Amino acid sequence: MTPFRETLRGIVAISACNLLFLINDTMIKLANSEMPLGELLFLRGIFATTLLVPIVIWTGAHRRVGMLWNRWLLLRLIAEVFGAVLFLVALFKIPIANVNAILQVVPLMVTACAAVFLGDEVGWRRWLAIAIGFLGVLIVIRPGFSGFNVFSLVALASMVFITLRDMTTRMMPRNLPALLVALATSVAVCLTGPALGLATGESWSWPSMHGLALMAGSAVFLIGGYLTAVDFMRHGDIAVIAPFRYSVIVWAIIVGFIVWGEVPDPMMMVGTAIIIATGIYAFQRERRLARLAAESDIDI
Repeated sequence: MTPFRETLRGIVAISACNLLFLINDTMIKLANSEMPLGELLFLRGIFATTLLVPIVIWTGAHRRVGMLWNRWLLLRLIAEVFGAVLFLVALFKIPIANVNAILQVVPLMVTACAAVFLGDEVGWRRWLAIAIGFLGVLIVIRPGFSGFNVFSLVALASMVFITLRDMTTRMMPRNLPALLVALATSVAVCLTGPALGLATGESWSWPSMHGLALMAGSAVFLIGGYLTAVDFMRHGDIAVIAPFRYSVIVWAIIVGFIVWGEVPDPMMMVGTAIIIATGIYAFQRERRLARLAAESDIDI
C-alpha cells in the first residue's frame, strides 16, 4: 500500500503543476498584446533553455545526451511543437477557462488511443465514459450554435497532438532523464518561433521591458510545471492523484475572471462538469481494476 505521505506529495505536486502551467499560459496571453506568436515562442524558448542547461549539467543528466537520438523522442517533439502552436493560437482567441476545459479531454483520448494502438484492455464502461466525456467537450465548444468559436476547434486539434505527445512519451526509454526531454522540447519549440515568423510574415521588434519580464517569468513557470509534472508521476498512488489534475479548471476560472473579467456561461460549466465526472470515473475504474488484478495475483 502506498504511504499516505507519498500520495499527499503527489497531490500537492499535481495541483502546483496545474497552477504553474496556467500562470505560464496567462503570461503568454498577456504578452501577445505586443508580440506575435513566433516571437513569443522564440523568446520564451531562449529563456527556458538558458535556465534548463545549467540544471541539466548540475544534475548530471547531460551524461545521457546520446539517449535523445531515438525515433519516439523525435515524434514526441513534432507533436509538442504542433500542440503548443495550436494551443496558443486558441488561447489568444478564447477564454482561458474554455481552453483548459477542453484540455481535460486528453486523459480520455490517451485511454482510447492506448486501447486502439497499444492493445490496452478497455471495457465498455470506460468506452462509455470516453464517449460521454467527448459529449462534454461538444457542449463546451457548441458547434453550430451562437456561442460557437472556431478557435475552440483549434484547441481541440491541439489536444490530438498533446495526446500523441503523451502516447510517444510512454514509448520512450524509461531511463531517459525528464530534464533532457524538457531541454530538447524547449529547444524544439524555440526554433519553431523563427520558422513560424517567416512562414506567416510576422513583424518582430525589440520587446518592451514589460514584455521581456513576461517572457522570463513564463519560462520560469514553464520549467516549474515540467519539474512538478515529473514529481507527481513518481510519488504516490497515481489513480488517487490523477483526479486532482482537474483543479486547473478552478484556477483557470479564477485567473480568467481576475485578469480579463471572463465569466464562464452555464453551458461551459455543464460541459466542464461532464468532462471532469467522466475523467474521475475512468481513473477510479482503472484503480479498481488494478486492485482486483493485484488481489488475483495474491490468491494465486
